[in-house]
Amino acid sequence: MYEHLETAAPQANLKRVVVDPVSRVEGHGKVTLLLDENNKVQQARLHIVEFRGFERFIQGRPYWELPVLVQRLCGICPVSHHLAAAKAIDQLVGVDPENLPVTADKLRRLLHFGQVLQSHALHFFHLASPDLLFGFESDISQRSIIAVLAAHPDLAVQGVKLRKYGQEVIRMVTGKRVHGTAAIPGGMNKALSKAERDYLLEDIDQMIAWSKASVDLVKQVHCSKLPYYDDFATIRSNYLGLTATNGALELYHGGLRAKNADGATIIDHVDYCHYNDYIHEEVRSWTYMKFPYLLSLGKDDGWYRVGPLARVNNCDFINTPLAEAARLEFKAHSPEAMVHSTLAFHWARLIETLHCAESIKALLHDPDLLGHELVAQGEKRHEGIGVIEAPRGTLFHHYQVDDNDIVTKANLIVSTTSNNHAMNESVRQVAAEYLSGRELTEPLLNNLEVAIRAYDPCLSCATHALGKMPLQLELLDAQGELIDTLRKHSDGRIDRLAHG
Repeated sequence: MYEHLETAAPQANLKRVVVDPVSRVEGHGKVTLLLDENNKVQQARLHIVEFRGFERFIQGRPYWELPVLVQRLCGICPVSHHLAAAKAIDQLVGVDPENLPVTADKLRRLLHFGQVLQSHALHFFHLASPDLLFGFESDISQRSIIAVLAAHPDLAVQGVKLRKYGQEVIRMVTGKRVHGTAAIPGGMNKALSKAERDYLLEDIDQMIAWSKASVDLVKQVHCSKLPYYDDFATIRSNYLGLTATNGALELYHGGLRAKNADGATIIDHVDYCHYNDYIHEEVRSWTYMKFPYLLSLGKDDGWYRVGPLARVNNCDFINTPLAEAARLEFKAHSPEAMVHSTLAFHWARLIETLHCAESIKALLHDPDLLGHELVAQGEKRHEGIGVIEAPRGTLFHHYQVDDNDIVTKANLIVSTTSNNHAMNESVRQVAAEYLSGRELTEPLLNNLEVAIRAYDPCLSCATHALGKMPLQLELLDAQGELIDTLRKHSDGRIDRLAHG
């Protein structure tokens, strides 16, 4: 819905433009713009308007239910929540990551590579590619995978089959493509058979070839529209993610590394169980998504980005050859130490897709994968923290339990939450640079959605407010005086509140 709503304050003469909903993302959000009489943008915000209660309603449940329960946060990245929760409850039974049976560890990694592969393929080919192939202001009829299939059938089919292969990896490990169960406290509940392994081996070389071709494609698209693609929605930021001990890209387990916009290290290989010593969160009145920040830099300067762009920026190398070669080309694209282009998220995302395909092949040839020692046990604890690199970025699950194994506290910092401030900054940059002063049309407003889609947000994953609360929008004049208030109720009704 694109809505123009005049304010009730003649002295301000502002109008409100709403993009609702933001399309081709997982979950529900909207963008609001406030324009003056010359269509100059005075304010731009991304609002998250749906509600989730997972941090509260998993309290009171036995901890062993968590890897199953938290998958219902999302149908796109359930494996990420499944594994983050599993890593946390491993600690509750006294099993640290280095003590997990080797076969269980490699099965989890295989599962995770399949998850990242299918999620990245879904986002790029189904959700983002129409913008990149047809233009940000193309007709709305072209903004779908159906239009891509008609104009670029081979490319669309490759995207569909890449995603399907990732889902098949998930199915072989968990029994289902979506919301399967495999990880249990201290390990895994099922071994991989030789037949299942051989089934996945049949197509893996084709998946690697298609993944490499997709990297070549996104590089070509990005570099054919310079400097526009380098500048669009681009902001300088800090970056956070996991890396291996040797600095390699690490998606399953590692230490926390953060770098600033100039590439200088802020923290390096910090034990993620101590995340709360380095990362805090704040809330703001106009959205249901929190704003994490690096404590050492404070609320104003400590916000950061996570996800493919952060991971490829932060790591020292990638331990698979084709993806590493692609990373070197990617880094060479920027004259700075860090690549800040928001649209480069797509490029980095496909480098990771290639890395996942290469890593799946390596694991399928690893004899440890077919082992049968799947579960370890240790001494019971009352607190567990699991962190993993989900497709969209660093994902934190933190649980506390009582003596009866009942969850008493839960905290989730979801990838999209960490990108919340950055998405708002990118929306503001696009609004000020490309929309301000123009007569706004539906195709033009799609520029705002393009900026948001680059982050591949999962909005339903990232909101954990309890209950159905109204959303209130307040309009202030230049002196900070309240001149207009709109309240959106949980049933969708919108009221204007009287003032004066």
